[in-house]
Amino acid sequence: MHVLFCSSEVFPFSKTGGLADMAAFLPKAVKQKGFTSDIVSPYYESITHKHHEMDYIGSKTITMAGFEKTVHYFSLIQDGQRFIFVQNQEYFERYHLYGYVDDATRFTLFSYAVLELIELLNNKPSLLHLNDWQTAMIPYLLDEHYRHRHDSYKYLHTLLTVHNLEFQGNFDSNESRLFNHAFDETYMHFGRVNFLKAGIARATKINTVSKSFRNEVLHQAHGFTLDGMLRYREKDFTGILNGIDDAVFNPEIDPYLAKNYDVKTHTSGKKANKKALFKHFDFGEEKQLFTYIGRLSSQKGISIFQQSLEDFLTHADVKVFLMGSGNSYYEDYFQYLLNKFPNKVRIYIGFNEKIAHLAYAASDFFMMPSEYEPCGLGQMIAMRYGALPIVHETGGLKDTVIPYNQFTQAGTGFTFNHYQAHVFKDILYDVSNLYITNQASIKQLKTQAMKQTFNLEMMADAYATLYQTILEG
Repeated sequence: MHVLFCSSEVFPFSKTGGLADMAAFLPKAVKQKGFTSDIVSPYYESITHKHHEMDYIGSKTITMAGFEKTVHYFSLIQDGQRFIFVQNQEYFERYHLYGYVDDATRFTLFSYAVLELIELLNNKPSLLHLNDWQTAMIPYLLDEHYRHRHDSYKYLHTLLTVHNLEFQGNFDSNESRLFNHAFDETYMHFGRVNFLKAGIARATKINTVSKSFRNEVLHQAHGFTLDGMLRYREKDFTGILNGIDDAVFNPEIDPYLAKNYDVKTHTSGKKANKKALFKHFDFGEEKQLFTYIGRLSSQKGISIFQQSLEDFLTHADVKVFLMGSGNSYYEDYFQYLLNKFPNKVRIYIGFNEKIAHLAYAASDFFMMPSEYEPCGLGQMIAMRYGALPIVHETGGLKDTVIPYNQFTQAGTGFTFNHYQAHVFKDILYDVSNLYITNQASIKQLKTQAMKQTFNLEMMADAYATLYQTILEG
């Protein structure tokens, strides 16, 4: 059975977040379960350096809203996986992936291009695995324009995975002209075109990336105004926890580390990596290290940082490392912290794979106070490297981090339920004091965290079962 995995980003060619990682990890994982796959993604500027390694597949001319656009398809084999890139210089070969005024046009063109691609493939897919709003319009276009063409479309199924419900592809009603059809008002949302709503309504099945997040978004408080449509499709809506690739995130073999280590040697291993990180950033004396690695957005809890970190840094004998990019206001705040606490804070605006791996290995604690979190990979990676996560009990964070119990010594991290800055600040102080007064408990928690299993095998099993259910249904 062949699956065409459709994603607006895919590591290592394009990435803004966890979607890119899953687009790379999942097809590889389900291959072990008897499913072959191709991955299709836009041809961004970041991919042009690979052009000489690509093979030309063909071209298609697409008409939408009365104008014609030609797309070209190129394939690239890497580590046994075929990637197919959709090239249109006008719409895709840009520095950024998203955030342009013509994003509706760009990703409608990509959606048509995915469907047109099927005619060029020798190995026809039985299933289109779609991801987030950028590909969510495909089920609608498939039903309205392609089902009648031939059997390659007639019996084609779709699975839509919602990685982040906040971002929905919400555009002016005039953009419905792109669909070459009188757009059903059912899929308008507060008078606007909503790509994700249309996808949720039309896809064969829908899933999201943790069981807790799936249950949360069925309620108005967490459903980002789409809870009604999700409840309508509740029987077709599941939650499957993401996994991480042990070949990529493994302190025993990670080439980016100063010293590799395992569960038995994590104390000396983490000490060596902390020394290397501190030397790299001229960070002075080695202290307990709190780290954040992720997007700089309100969702990730950066506003809580603003209300807690200054006080914590003023009174606690700690070091803090912050890596990420996004909202310029938050980037400026990180710079402010560095300027105010030059002996306690280091920042990296942007993302660096090598430094990120080293930081996970060096860290004692990993801060992830997300307001909401569909799944999250950072806390899984942190635990794999023996960095104890500090998380808000929501979504995938709730599903993956076992809270510390001071009486039984159970746990793999630290959690808080009430999303308030003073609660987060209190837990930072509690954790720091535990580090000072009870190293035996910290060592045990790190050992327990490193033993947790969030690998691709478990995720692949769940998706293979879902794929089979779709194809048999």
